[in-house]
Parts: sequence; structure tokens; C-alpha cells
Amino acid sequence: MRAHLGDQLVIESTKSGAARRDGEIVGLHHADGTPPYDVRWSDTDEVALVFPGPDARVRHLEHGGPETVHGTASPDTGDAKAAAPSGPTAVSAGPGDIGRRVAVERRRQGLGLEETARLAHMSPGYLSYIEERPADPSTAALIRLADALGTTATALRGAGVDLPPGQGHALLRPRFQDLGPDQCRALLSTHGVGRLAVTAPDGRPAVVPVNYEVVDDTIAFRTAPDSLPAAAVGTEVAFEVDHVDDALSQGWSVLAVGPASVTTDPAAVRELTARAHTTPWPGGDRGMWVSIRPTSLTGRRITAADR
Repeated sequence: MRAHLGDQLVIESTKSGAARRDGEIVGLHHADGTPPYDVRWSDTDEVALVFPGPDARVRHLEHGGPETVHGTASPDTGDAKAAAPSGPTAVSAGPGDIGRRVAVERRRQGLGLEETARLAHMSPGYLSYIEERPADPSTAALIRLADALGTTATALRGAGVDLPPGQGHALLRPRFQDLGPDQCRALLSTHGVGRLAVTAPDGRPAVVPVNYEVVDDTIAFRTAPDSLPAAAVGTEVAFEVDHVDDALSQGWSVLAVGPASVTTDPAAVRELTARAHTTPWPGGDRGMWVSIRPTSLTGRRITAADR
């Protein structure tokens, strides 16, 4: 019998009338995927060390492979050799969407792999597997991960990406809090995606999202000279960043107001480019750096009154 992290162990009891039991394999003790396994049982959500007996089989849920029953292939799936995957370290596969979201959220929260695994009540090896492979964790595992990362299982699955944020119900007892400049700077962080409010060349107001960097209290973004964001140069603009938690009906927003200018000094351009965390998501040739030096920095946060 061989298994990967994330496979399902199914126990079909040989005792008459005994209940069938299954669980998720969350820990391996041998690199080749042979028993024993750390199994999180679906009925109790508890992890136990399991030495599978003759009534056990493995369902390779994550890898699309055949079931193995006590070390051999099931009768309708071929021979034992075909049923034995080569172990998790030998499979070449990139991370799935869930794994990428988990890794990004974990780093955003400043959490290490082992700390996150502890908070989510799973083995570090299984968390590493989720982040590095195209895994599909169980609902229970995903909920624990979301709770550890301060987000929702829905967000980790990527559901609702085509819906605007803020569709949750309003809090019964909301707390509205004004944020000071230092709190606003902390929420701006070092980079992200914000919204730039500018006046278009035709005189109409416009709001466009841009990837931004924060360098020495200055907000900077890259764009093309003939683009709408480039219209900000030489004017006073508003720049807004926010985050909404639909599950908890709470969130925050930060508004920076100040003059925008184009950065022309070659050394300054090289430094900005070298320090940039990401390239502009729209792609293309966007080598023009525009900087906003805030003269006003304000923010607001909405939370439950008892928090």
C-alpha cells in the first residue's frame, strides 16, 4: 500500500454490522508512501497514527490514480505496479490555485509554515504539500486554514472573484474608527493594488486600479506615458486602498491625497525598479514611474463593537 499526502484512507470493517470509516492522510512516515500514516478521521476530526490492516484501502483523490487495497490494485484497476504512486517527493507538479492563495495569505500575515500548520491543526508536511501541489483539501482542513490565516474558506477557493466586495450583511453593532497617519502607513504596507482618482484628458473624472509601491512615505506606480494613470502627473490626486472581509462584515480604507509627479532621474528610476515587488499586472511597456507625495493621509475602519 502506498499513498500521497491528501489521499483518503478508507476502512471497510470485516466485522458484520461495523461502520465504514474514512479519513484524510495528513502525514507520511516514509518517503515512498508506505504505512504507517497520520490520518485525520472525518467523523471525529482527530489525527491518529494508523497501521492499515487488510480491510483498508487508499483512494488517490489528489492524483487521479486507482485505489490500492492492502498493497495491491483493486481488481478492476490493473496490476499492483500501476497502483503504486512513487511518493509525494517524486511527483512533479506545480501549486494549485488554493495552494497559491494559502501561501500568499500566509506570507501576508507574516506566518511561518510550522506556525500556520500548528494554528490549523495539521502537519507542516501536509501544509507544504497544499502550497506546492495542485491539492484539494477537505472542507474541514480548508476551514481550519482559513481561520488560522484570518480569512475565509470561500476566499481561499477563489469563489466570488467576479463579485464586488461588501455584499455581506451590515453588523448589528458596528464600530466606526478613524485611523491615525501611522496606522494608515502600516495598512498601506510596502506594496499592493490601489485605486487612483484622476481627471481624464476629456475632463471627466476616472478611477483606475494600479500596482503600487511605498518608498520613503511616497506612493509610486508604473504606467505608460499615453495611459489614463499618466494624466495624474502635474495634478493633485486621490489614491485609495482598502480591504473588505465579507464573512465578518468589516474592513478598512486609507485615502492619500497629494501632488503627482513623474520620476525622471535615471538613478531614482533604477532604484524604484529594483525595489518593486511586482510588475504591473496589465503587462506591456510601462516604464514611466509616477510618484504621489501625500499631503493628507486619512483612514477608517469598521469592526464589531465588541472587538
